Parts: sequence; C-alpha cells; structure tokens
Amino acid sequence: MLLRKIVPALAVIVAAVLAAPATAAVAAPDRPAASTDRSAADPAAPAGERVTSTAAEIAAAAAGNPVIVVGGLSGIASAYGPLASRLRVDGYRVWVYQLPNLGLGDIPTSARAFSSFVGQVRASTGAAKVDVVAHSEGGLVSRYFIKNLGGTSSIGRYVSLGTPQYGTYVANIVKFLGLGSCAGIVACQQMSIGSSFLTGLNSGDDTPGTVRWTAVRTIQDELVRPVDNAKLADGATNVLIQSACPLRVVGHLGLVLDGTTYTVIRQALRDQPIRPNCFAL
Repeated sequence: MLLRKIVPALAVIVAAVLAAPATAAVAAPDRPAASTDRSAADPAAPAGERVTSTAAEIAAAAAGNPVIVVGGLSGIASAYGPLASRLRVDGYRVWVYQLPNLGLGDIPTSARAFSSFVGQVRASTGAAKVDVVAHSEGGLVSRYFIKNLGGTSSIGRYVSLGTPQYGTYVANIVKFLGLGSCAGIVACQQMSIGSSFLTGLNSGDDTPGTVRWTAVRTIQDELVRPVDNAKLADGATNVLIQSACPLRVVGHLGLVLDGTTYTVIRQALRDQPIRPNCFAL
C-alpha cells in the first residue's frame, strides 16, 4: 500500500524536473458550434500556463465581470474561501454564494434565490453580467437559473466543477441501500439519474444563450458516477483533468482546492485555450 502511494509521487517529481512549464498566450477561438471535449492539453506544453498573473491580466480581471463562486450540497461558504482568495489575487471581484439550507432542498427554489443574489451583485457593482464558478450541485442551480429563469442575459461565463449534469448513481445508491428516497433529501432525489428534474433540465439545448460554458470533471470523483455525467453538450468546453495530467489525483471536493483545476478556471474566465498546468499547487 505504501509503495503504491510513493511511486506516483516520485513520478510527478521526476516529471517536474525533466519538463519545463510552457506558456499559453494564444487568444481563444470563437465559441465552438458543436460539443467540444478539451480534455487533452497540447502534449508539447504539459504545464500549460504561468502560475502568476501579469499586471495587465490583473487589471483586466478587475475591470471585467464580477465572479460568483456557487457552493454545492452541504457546502458552507467558508469552504470556498481558498478558491475565492485565488481569484481575488488574480484581480477578480468575488462573491461566494452558499446555497439556501445548504442545498438540501428543491433545486429550482434554490435557483430562484440565486437569481436574486445575482441581481444584488449586478446592482452593487454596476456590471451588466457576472461570471459563475459553480461546484457540484451549485452547477445545477446556476444552470437552471440560466436556462429557465432568464439568466442568459446576466451570465457571461459558466464554469462547473464536478457537477452531475446528467445525474449520479451515488444518489441512486442511497435508495438502493434502503435509506429511503435519498434519505428524504430533495436535492439528492433530483440529482439521481433519470429524475424528472434532470429530464426537464436536459431537454433541448444544454448551453443556451451567448454564455461561454465550461464543465470540468475528474476521474477520481467519488460522488459523480459515471464521471462523464459531469459533461455538457451543445458547444460546451468539457475538460477532464487527467487527460492532460494523468498523474493528478483530484477528488470531488478537491476540485475546489486543486491548483491544476484552478488554472483551468482561470483560462476559462479569460476565454483562453484550456491547457492545464499539471504542476500548479
């Protein structure tokens, strides 16, 4: 057991010594017309991008859309503090939104509350649009707001982290074990594969409006199974962390804290090509 843990770590260290990070400075192309899986980074540039931002990039972020970090099921606001701090260091104006009742209740109801919060942020900043970085259930809440509550006019970029866009077997397993219908948790019922909520949400266009859609997933996600249910269709940029960085171990909660994942978030918010930095802390 110890050997299995040590070998991957040594492999990462050796790779870091032998490979120098490359910089991605090419402007992003227009939003693709068809679904695109940007899982694999340029193999000649495994490290992707700079770890630090330039003064010009920080100034651009400060003048750009405010960013709302949307929490997931049972995710308290403080858990997203490190991600918010990274974004602020890069110049972004950041708010953290904790789901009502920690996301245990009805997702459309949470989306209506989120709609009001978006309006408050826009009013306080004077911004026409905000960008959203949403973890787990927060991605469904945000997407419901965009798709069904008129949010296409107020969201510029949408980045989901481990969101069960097409449901998860984990929610179904709770029912299988005899613990009731998701142990009475409404949001859990709605995130089960084949739920009426997801059937409605996934009917028609996955990615409406002019929003730039990015969906990030990880092979080691313990809660979203199958992992590819975290993908979106219809023009979204889908990113599998391990396609670019096969030795990177990132769990469901780790997507919020992981340095490589953060480089993907930053690139998505900057409309840059997705080239994850495999060695980012």
